[in-house]
Amino acid sequence: MSLVEQAIARLKNQQSGAKRPVLGGGSAAKSVVPPIVNEFEDSKAANRLVIDVNALRAGGYLPEVSKDRQFADHFRRIKRPLIEKALSGDSPGGEPRIIMVASAVPGDGKTFTSINLAFSMALERDISVLLIDSDVAKHHITDIFGLRDRKGLLDALTDESLEPEALVVPTSLRGFSILPAGTRVEGTAELVSSNRMRQIVASLSARNPRRILLLDSPPLLITDEGRALVKIAGQVVLVVRAGETPRHAVQAAIGMFDEKQAGGLILNQVEVGFTEAYYGYAAYGTTADGP
Repeated sequence: MSLVEQAIARLKNQQSGAKRPVLGGGSAAKSVVPPIVNEFEDSKAANRLVIDVNALRAGGYLPEVSKDRQFADHFRRIKRPLIEKALSGDSPGGEPRIIMVASAVPGDGKTFTSINLAFSMALERDISVLLIDSDVAKHHITDIFGLRDRKGLLDALTDESLEPEALVVPTSLRGFSILPAGTRVEGTAELVSSNRMRQIVASLSARNPRRILLLDSPPLLITDEGRALVKIAGQVVLVVRAGETPRHAVQAAIGMFDEKQAGGLILNQVEVGFTEAYYGYAAYGTTADGP
């Protein structure tokens, strides 16, 4: 049985033991989006990026309103073990507050996952989340949030006089900020592999002991940047499109990081029961794959 098949089996077992959700009635549905910062109470409101939730939904980067509760439940299950490990202080595989969201190949839903996981984490009262656009070749996060003209990670990598924290963009959503990719340059693989990259991440992490750094990374199997980021992350979450991502690609991607870094396998668009679960979570399998 493949790693993906093992994970799907776990999800089906979890789903069969869960209660069927009540549609309509009851308490108000929880949203995956954090609350808006009160502009009258926040002295930094004028400098904050205003998050347009409706535009994100229209672009396909947030779930439809009718599926908010379903997605909120999915990402609540996904984030909980990641946060617990991040705040545990146990770091055999690196700083656990540095979480890399990766995929084996393009098109697996990695950036959608990064945004929704960041929003879900920002709902927590005791932590904040910094979403870093580490896919420096594509700039997906930067473009989605309209930050193409802002300096960011690449600028800090090429100019050591820049303070990384000064490049962080606060937002109108409580507990959520963004570090854009920055100005496009050549040689990004070497920059991401450099000691300066480690210094930047360490600086951003040390700034706040309850801040989680969420790295939206490029696909592991086709970029040198993705492989370099693995060496920095304390936890690695792998996004897989069930039925689409080749088994050998999933195996190869998992083989690129240490077991101590394993944060989980997120299955995108897998049917696990009475409803289609667009995202499901399972720990990495330890059983050897069959033929």
